[in-house]
Amino acid sequence: MNIGAIRGTAGALTLTALLTTGCGTVTASPDVQDPTPAAMPGARASTATAFASERSEVSGGATASSAGGLAVSAVKVVKVAARARPVDCRRAKCVALTFDDGPGAYTDALLRHLAAYRAKATFFVVGQNVAANPGIVRRTYAAGHEIGSHTWSHPDLTKLPAAGVRAQLARTDRVVKAAIGVVPRLVRPPYGAVNAAVSRLTGRPMVLWSVDTLDWRHRDSAKVVRKAVRSVRPGSVILFHDIHPSTVRAMPRILKALSKRGYRCVTVTRLFNGHPPKTVYSAGLT
Repeated sequence: MNIGAIRGTAGALTLTALLTTGCGTVTASPDVQDPTPAAMPGARASTATAFASERSEVSGGATASSAGGLAVSAVKVVKVAARARPVDCRRAKCVALTFDDGPGAYTDALLRHLAAYRAKATFFVVGQNVAANPGIVRRTYAAGHEIGSHTWSHPDLTKLPAAGVRAQLARTDRVVKAAIGVVPRLVRPPYGAVNAAVSRLTGRPMVLWSVDTLDWRHRDSAKVVRKAVRSVRPGSVILFHDIHPSTVRAMPRILKALSKRGYRCVTVTRLFNGHPPKTVYSAGLT
Protein backbone atom coordinates (compact mmCIF):
# COMPACT_ATOMS: atom_id res chain seq x y z
CA MET A 1 0.00 0.00 0.00
CA ASN A 2 1.38 3.42 -0.95
CA ILE A 3 1.14 5.31 2.35
CA GLY A 4 2.62 8.46 0.82
CA ALA A 5 -0.07 8.55 -1.87
CA ILE A 6 -2.81 8.10 0.73
CA ARG A 7 -1.40 10.93 2.82
CA GLY A 8 -1.16 13.13 -0.26
CA THR A 9 -4.79 12.41 -1.19
CA ALA A 10 -5.97 13.07 2.36
CA GLY A 11 -4.02 16.32 2.41
CA ALA A 12 -5.61 17.44 -0.84
CA LEU A 13 -9.09 16.62 0.45
CA THR A 14 -8.41 18.50 3.68
CA LEU A 15 -7.19 21.52 1.76
CA THR A 16 -10.25 21.42 -0.48
CA ALA A 17 -12.52 21.37 2.56
CA LEU A 18 -10.68 24.29 4.15
CA LEU A 19 -10.88 26.40 1.02
CA THR A 20 -14.52 25.77 0.21
CA THR A 21 -16.23 26.06 3.59
CA GLY A 22 -17.20 29.03 5.71
CA CYS A 23 -18.19 32.52 4.61
CA GLY A 24 -15.68 32.89 1.77
CA THR A 25 -15.81 32.32 -1.96
CA VAL A 26 -13.86 29.56 -3.68
CA THR A 27 -12.13 32.00 -6.01
CA ALA A 28 -8.39 32.26 -5.47
CA SER A 29 -7.81 35.58 -7.24
CA PRO A 30 -9.48 39.02 -7.19
CA ASP A 31 -13.07 38.56 -8.32
CA VAL A 32 -13.47 39.32 -12.05
CA GLN A 33 -11.04 42.25 -12.00
CA ASP A 34 -7.66 42.14 -13.75
CA PRO A 35 -4.70 42.18 -13.52
CA THR A 36 -3.91 39.54 -10.90
CA PRO A 37 -2.18 40.76 -7.72
CA ALA A 38 1.21 39.63 -9.05
CA ALA A 39 0.87 42.14 -11.88
CA MET A 40 0.00 45.11 -9.66
CA PRO A 41 2.43 48.00 -9.13
CA GLY A 42 5.13 46.96 -6.67
CA ALA A 43 4.32 43.24 -6.71
CA ARG A 44 7.40 41.12 -7.44
CA ALA A 45 6.87 37.72 -5.79
CA SER A 46 7.74 34.83 -8.08
CA THR A 47 5.68 31.68 -8.51
CA ALA A 48 8.45 29.62 -6.97
CA THR A 49 8.54 31.85 -3.89
CA ALA A 50 4.76 31.64 -3.52
CA PHE A 51 4.79 27.84 -3.68
CA ALA A 52 7.65 27.69 -1.18
CA SER A 53 5.57 29.79 1.23
CA GLU A 54 2.54 27.55 0.69
CA ARG A 55 4.65 24.46 1.35
CA SER A 56 5.88 25.88 4.65
CA GLU A 57 2.36 26.84 5.72
CA VAL A 58 0.71 23.54 4.79
CA SER A 59 3.42 21.24 6.14
CA GLY A 60 4.05 23.23 9.30
CA GLY A 61 7.58 24.07 8.22
CA ALA A 62 8.58 20.45 7.48
CA THR A 63 11.67 20.14 5.31
CA ALA A 64 11.14 16.62 3.99
CA SER A 65 11.09 16.93 0.21
CA SER A 66 8.44 14.25 -0.28
CA ALA A 67 6.00 15.75 2.21
CA GLY A 68 6.69 19.24 0.87
CA GLY A 69 6.18 18.10 -2.71
CA LEU A 70 2.82 16.50 -1.87
CA ALA A 71 1.69 19.62 -0.03
CA VAL A 72 2.68 21.91 -2.90
CA SER A 73 0.98 19.65 -5.43
CA ALA A 74 -2.21 19.62 -3.36
CA VAL A 75 -2.20 23.41 -3.08
CA LYS A 76 -1.62 23.80 -6.82
CA VAL A 77 -4.45 21.39 -7.67
CA VAL A 78 -6.89 23.08 -5.29
CA LYS A 79 -6.00 26.56 -6.53
CA VAL A 80 -6.43 25.61 -10.18
CA ALA A 81 -9.78 23.97 -9.38
CA ALA A 82 -10.84 27.03 -7.36
CA ARG A 83 -10.12 29.43 -10.22
CA ALA A 84 -12.03 27.17 -12.60
CA ARG A 85 -15.12 26.97 -10.38
CA PRO A 86 -16.04 30.35 -8.88
CA VAL A 87 -19.08 30.24 -6.64
CA ASP A 88 -22.38 30.38 -8.53
CA CYS A 89 -24.67 32.62 -6.52
CA ARG A 90 -27.69 31.41 -8.48
CA ARG A 91 -27.28 28.18 -6.53
CA ALA A 92 -25.23 29.08 -3.47
CA LYS A 93 -26.49 31.10 -0.52
CA CYS A 94 -24.59 34.33 -1.14
CA VAL A 95 -24.40 37.70 0.59
CA ALA A 96 -22.32 40.75 -0.32
CA LEU A 97 -20.53 42.64 2.44
CA THR A 98 -19.77 46.24 1.44
CA PHE A 99 -17.65 48.83 3.24
CA ASP A 100 -17.80 52.57 2.56
CA ASP A 101 -15.66 55.66 3.19
CA GLY A 102 -12.22 54.05 3.56
CA PRO A 103 -9.50 53.19 3.43
CA GLY A 104 -8.74 54.17 6.99
CA ALA A 105 -6.95 53.30 10.19
CA TYR A 106 -9.00 50.14 10.80
CA THR A 107 -9.06 48.66 7.30
CA ASP A 108 -6.06 46.40 7.84
CA ALA A 109 -7.69 44.89 10.95
CA LEU A 110 -10.85 44.30 8.92
CA LEU A 111 -8.84 42.51 6.23
CA ARG A 112 -7.50 40.12 8.86
CA HIS A 113 -11.01 39.33 10.09
CA LEU A 114 -12.23 38.68 6.54
CA ALA A 115 -9.24 36.46 5.79
CA ALA A 116 -9.91 34.37 8.91
CA TYR A 117 -13.31 33.41 7.45
CA ARG A 118 -12.20 33.33 3.79
CA ALA A 119 -14.76 36.07 3.16
CA LYS A 120 -14.64 38.45 0.19
CA ALA A 121 -16.09 41.94 0.22
CA THR A 122 -16.46 45.09 -1.85
CA PHE A 123 -14.81 48.29 -0.64
CA PHE A 124 -16.28 51.55 -1.92
CA VAL A 125 -13.34 53.86 -1.40
CA VAL A 126 -13.14 57.65 -1.19
CA GLY A 127 -10.55 58.95 -3.64
CA GLN A 128 -8.82 61.38 -1.32
CA ASN A 129 -8.40 58.57 1.24
CA VAL A 130 -6.90 56.34 -1.45
CA ALA A 131 -4.42 59.10 -2.32
CA ALA A 132 -3.38 59.25 1.33
CA ASN A 133 -3.29 55.44 1.85
CA PRO A 134 -2.60 53.65 -1.45
CA GLY A 135 -0.84 50.75 0.27
CA ILE A 136 -3.98 49.69 2.09
CA VAL A 137 -5.91 49.64 -1.18
CA ARG A 138 -3.21 47.47 -2.75
CA ARG A 139 -3.40 45.03 0.15
CA THR A 140 -7.18 44.95 -0.07
CA TYR A 141 -7.16 44.17 -3.77
CA ALA A 142 -4.33 41.64 -3.43
CA ALA A 143 -6.44 39.78 -0.84
CA GLY A 144 -9.12 39.20 -3.48
CA HIS A 145 -11.57 41.94 -2.54
CA GLU A 146 -13.33 44.24 -5.00
CA ILE A 147 -12.65 47.98 -5.15
CA GLY A 148 -15.51 50.32 -6.06
CA SER A 149 -15.70 54.11 -6.27
CA HIS A 150 -17.35 56.24 -3.59
CA THR A 151 -16.28 59.51 -5.28
CA TRP A 152 -13.35 61.77 -4.47
CA SER A 153 -14.67 63.74 -1.48
CA HIS A 154 -18.09 62.22 -0.66
CA PRO A 155 -20.49 64.92 -1.92
CA ASP A 156 -24.16 64.52 -2.79
CA LEU A 157 -23.80 63.97 -6.53
CA THR A 158 -27.38 65.02 -7.23
CA LYS A 159 -26.47 68.56 -6.13
CA LEU A 160 -23.47 68.91 -8.44
CA PRO A 161 -23.37 70.07 -12.06
CA ALA A 162 -22.42 67.49 -14.67
CA ALA A 163 -18.79 68.65 -14.69
CA GLY A 164 -18.60 68.21 -10.93
CA VAL A 165 -19.94 64.65 -11.09
CA ARG A 166 -17.44 63.74 -13.79
CA ALA A 167 -14.57 65.25 -11.82
CA GLN A 168 -15.49 63.36 -8.64
CA LEU A 169 -15.44 60.07 -10.49
CA ALA A 170 -12.44 60.76 -12.73
CA ARG A 171 -10.14 61.80 -9.87
CA THR A 172 -11.04 58.66 -7.94
CA ASP A 173 -10.53 56.49 -11.01
CA ARG A 174 -7.02 57.88 -11.45
CA VAL A 175 -5.81 57.25 -7.90
CA VAL A 176 -7.35 53.77 -7.75
CA LYS A 177 -5.75 52.81 -11.05
CA ALA A 178 -2.41 54.13 -9.82
CA ALA A 179 -2.74 51.92 -6.73
CA ILE A 180 -4.00 48.63 -8.20
CA GLY A 181 -3.76 48.95 -11.99
CA VAL A 182 -7.51 48.95 -12.74
CA VAL A 183 -10.37 51.46 -12.67
CA PRO A 184 -13.34 50.71 -10.38
CA ARG A 185 -16.19 49.04 -12.24
CA LEU A 186 -18.82 49.86 -9.62
CA VAL A 187 -19.93 53.13 -8.03
CA ARG A 188 -21.77 53.76 -4.79
CA PRO A 189 -23.16 57.30 -4.63
CA PRO A 190 -22.59 59.00 -1.27
CA TYR A 191 -25.71 58.97 0.93
CA GLY A 192 -27.34 56.73 -1.66
CA ALA A 193 -28.25 59.92 -3.52
CA VAL A 194 -28.74 59.20 -7.21
CA ASN A 195 -30.98 60.43 -10.01
CA ALA A 196 -31.27 59.75 -13.72
CA ALA A 197 -28.65 62.40 -14.58
CA VAL A 198 -26.08 61.01 -12.14
CA SER A 199 -26.71 57.46 -13.34
CA ARG A 200 -26.22 58.53 -16.94
CA LEU A 201 -23.01 60.45 -16.19
CA THR A 202 -21.57 57.56 -14.19
CA GLY A 203 -22.11 54.93 -16.89
CA ARG A 204 -21.43 52.09 -14.44
CA PRO A 205 -23.56 50.00 -12.11
CA MET A 206 -24.78 52.09 -9.18
CA VAL A 207 -24.71 49.96 -6.04
CA LEU A 208 -26.98 50.78 -3.12
CA TRP A 209 -27.92 48.25 -0.43
CA SER A 210 -30.68 46.10 1.01
CA VAL A 211 -29.46 46.04 4.62
CA ASP A 212 -28.30 49.24 6.35
CA THR A 213 -26.59 48.38 9.63
CA LEU A 214 -26.68 52.07 10.68
CA ASP A 215 -23.17 51.56 12.03
CA TRP A 216 -22.40 55.22 11.30
CA ARG A 217 -25.13 56.26 13.73
CA HIS A 218 -24.90 53.75 16.57
CA ARG A 219 -21.13 53.16 16.83
CA ASP A 220 -22.11 50.12 18.90
CA SER A 221 -20.70 46.73 17.92
CA ALA A 222 -23.53 44.71 19.47
CA LYS A 223 -26.18 46.71 17.60
CA VAL A 224 -24.29 46.34 14.33
CA VAL A 225 -24.12 42.56 14.81
CA ARG A 226 -27.84 42.29 15.58
CA LYS A 227 -28.88 44.43 12.61
CA ALA A 228 -26.65 42.61 10.12
CA VAL A 229 -27.50 39.09 11.26
CA ARG A 230 -31.24 39.57 11.75
CA SER A 231 -31.81 41.35 8.45
CA VAL A 232 -29.69 39.27 6.10
CA ARG A 233 -31.28 37.19 3.36
CA PRO A 234 -29.77 35.32 0.39
CA GLY A 235 -28.78 37.99 -2.10
CA SER A 236 -28.47 40.78 0.48
CA VAL A 237 -26.07 43.67 0.01
CA ILE A 238 -25.08 44.81 3.51
CA LEU A 239 -23.81 48.33 4.17
CA PHE A 240 -20.95 48.90 6.64
CA HIS A 241 -18.27 51.58 7.10
CA ASP A 242 -14.72 50.44 7.79
CA ILE A 243 -13.76 53.86 9.21
CA HIS A 244 -15.52 53.02 12.49
CA PRO A 245 -13.65 50.80 14.99
CA SER A 246 -16.96 49.57 16.44
CA THR A 247 -17.87 48.14 13.02
CA VAL A 248 -14.54 46.37 12.62
CA ARG A 249 -14.84 44.92 16.13
CA ALA A 250 -18.27 43.55 15.20
CA MET A 251 -17.07 41.68 12.12
CA PRO A 252 -15.80 38.43 13.71
CA ARG A 253 -19.22 37.85 15.30
CA ILE A 254 -21.03 38.72 12.07
CA LEU A 255 -18.80 36.46 9.98
CA LYS A 256 -19.15 33.58 12.44
CA ALA A 257 -22.96 33.90 12.44
CA LEU A 258 -23.17 34.08 8.65
CA SER A 259 -20.85 31.11 8.29
CA LYS A 260 -22.97 29.01 10.66
CA ARG A 261 -26.03 29.80 8.55
CA GLY A 262 -24.29 28.62 5.40
CA TYR A 263 -23.78 31.99 3.73
CA ARG A 264 -21.00 32.61 1.22
CA CYS A 265 -19.56 36.11 1.57
CA VAL A 266 -18.78 37.37 -1.93
CA THR A 267 -18.13 40.59 -3.80
CA VAL A 268 -20.97 42.51 -5.39
CA THR A 269 -19.83 41.47 -8.85
CA ARG A 270 -19.73 37.80 -7.86
CA LEU A 271 -23.17 38.10 -6.23
CA PHE A 272 -24.51 38.79 -9.72
CA ASN A 273 -22.23 36.17 -11.31
CA GLY A 274 -20.09 38.79 -13.02
CA HIS A 275 -22.89 40.97 -14.38
CA PRO A 276 -24.29 43.50 -11.88
CA PRO A 277 -27.41 45.34 -13.09
CA LYS A 278 -27.43 49.06 -13.84
CA THR A 279 -28.79 49.74 -10.37
CA VAL A 280 -28.41 47.42 -7.39
CA TYR A 281 -31.12 47.62 -4.74
CA SER A 282 -32.31 51.05 -5.80
CA ALA A 283 -35.87 51.97 -4.93
CA GLY A 284 -35.98 53.86 -8.20
CA LEU A 285 -34.20 56.87 -9.64
CA THR A 286 -35.54 60.28 -8.62
